Order: sequence, then C-alpha cells, then structure tokens
Amino acid sequence: MRAPAFWQDPPGLLARALAPLGAIYGAATARRMARPGEQVAVPVVCVGNFVAGGAGKTPTAIALAKMLRQTGERVAFLSRGYGGEAHAAPLLVDPARHSARAVGDEPLLLARVAPCWVGADRVACARAAIEACASVLVMDDGLQNPSLAKDFSICVIDGEARFGNGLCVPAGPLRAPLAAQAPFVDALVVIGGEAVADLASLAPGRPMFTARLQADAAAASKLIGRPVLAFAGIARPQKFYSSLRAVGAQVARERAFADHYRFRPGEIAALEAEADAHGLLAVTTEKDRMRFPAGEGADVLTLPVKLGFDDAAGVAVRLSDALAARRKGAPTRRVRREG
Repeated sequence: MRAPAFWQDPPGLLARALAPLGAIYGAATARRMARPGEQVAVPVVCVGNFVAGGAGKTPTAIALAKMLRQTGERVAFLSRGYGGEAHAAPLLVDPARHSARAVGDEPLLLARVAPCWVGADRVACARAAIEACASVLVMDDGLQNPSLAKDFSICVIDGEARFGNGLCVPAGPLRAPLAAQAPFVDALVVIGGEAVADLASLAPGRPMFTARLQADAAAASKLIGRPVLAFAGIARPQKFYSSLRAVGAQVARERAFADHYRFRPGEIAALEAEADAHGLLAVTTEKDRMRFPAGEGADVLTLPVKLGFDDAAGVAVRLSDALAARRKGAPTRRVRREG
C-alpha cells in the first residue's frame, strides 16, 4: 500500500473519523508488545520503527551488521520477508536463486551482506541461524513482534516525516501510541531532518544517534546534470527524488508506486520507453530493482544508498556493551521496561 497523504497532515475529518479504529489498533499492538518473548542462545539486535512504512530500517540494519562483522561477529539477519511468499519453515535467502516474489525485496539486499533467514516463526528462524553458526542476530523490523526476546532494540525515525499526524493506523502512521512503544526501545536513530534534539525526550535515558543516507558516488556521477524519469515503489518516494536532486540529477518526471509494488511484465519496458521518448534516463532505487520482472530493466539506472552514522564510535560502544551484558548473563528484557 501507499501511505495515505492525510497521514502527514494535521488531523482532519477523515483522520478524526478513523481515530476510534486507530485507538483500538494501537491498544492491541501495545498489549502484544508487552508479551514476554523467548530467549535464544545468542544476542538479538532489533531494528524497528514506531510507524507503518519505511523509515530507513534496512540501511540501518546493514550498517549495524557491517559494524558487528568488523569486530569479528558472525552476523545473520532475520526478516519477515514482506512482499514475498509466506514460508512456514525458516528459509535461507539465496540472491542467486530467489526472487523478490519468493522472499521479499529487503531480504535480497540483506543477503548480500550476511546470511538472511525469512519465515513466519521468528524463533524458528533464529534457531536456524544459530545452528548455522551465527553469533549475533540482527532483526530487520520486529519491534512490535514479541515472539523473540531482544537484547538491544533500536528505533529508526525519519527526521523529516517523523510521526505524521500522531494517530494510529488507519487514522495515522503510528503502530501504537508513542508512549506505549518507547519503553521497549534502547536507542533512537534519527535519519535526516533538522533540529532533532526534541526527539530525545521520547525515550529518556536512552541514547539518540543521528545519521544520513549517502548516495553511492559512482552511481551518482552518472546522474550529475542529467534529466531523469524517477520511479519508486517505496513508502516515501519523495525521499528518493530528493536524493536524486541532491546528487545533481534533474528530476523531470516522477512515477510513484505502492510500497513493495510488484512490477508486472512490460511495466518497466513502458517506463523505459517513456523516458526515451522525452530524452530522459530512467532511474529507480536499489530495492525497486529487486522487484523487476526477470530480464527487464537493462537500461534503468539505480542510485544505491548507505547509512552513515554521525557518531559511529558511539553506536559501536552501545552495541558492544549490549552484547557484553548479555554474554555476562544479564537478563534479556522480555517484558515492558518502565520509563
């Protein structure tokens, strides 16, 4: 789905009409988050967010995994595989064999960095990863899923979109009220935006780190000064268009699709033809390319991005402390943490 535009506006008639449903949904999510989770044999780092839709979880998970691997950890990802087929048993993603239709687009990106397991049962996936010798697990999403106990939970916040109108789905983007979700968070990561200091009050006593999405220099060099047709099926396509403009591309045409949109055969060719007819380059996100039909999109450029922490050393220290505490026998937080 594409996030409704009214989610980002002050609550209007539609948002207020849906607010009672949102209150029920948010309360149910809060109750679910408070259930105890099952502890597994290795530390679990969870990368989630407070809202429905993208905030930058996958780039954050990748950045953390690379950081952990530099310290000698054997990292494995756990992903729900949103947009892919349902898998009752844990499945190890093979980018050379699996498609986004089979496992989802994000697991294909994660599997380029470290082994990635998808499946409906998070605990079973965790055990499969541990059996395959993982020393630490990184969950891409899962803050609201209580099945697996977490040792360090990071909430990723889009510094520009933040929390929209402050209401819960379907009236707004929140998965549960902020006050109900914040106690489950050990650190905040704010991506982009200005004057974000006020966000620290969401989780008093927990660290807040700022970060930026950085475009791949080689890919960006091909776009400088070039007019483009930009298309994306992500939660906030405007973020992608802004990234293109930031590297010097001239965004002449925009085509937005629903988040995790499955491109149908011929759609990419039609976009290429439209771009060619107007003297434009067709360009999309790395995640969208994962969902191209086989054999399509040879002339479409991508703009890969990676996450850069403003205080990478501080993030590394917090990660190290969390892993050390777990390995020294400190209890994994299974229930709601006060304050």
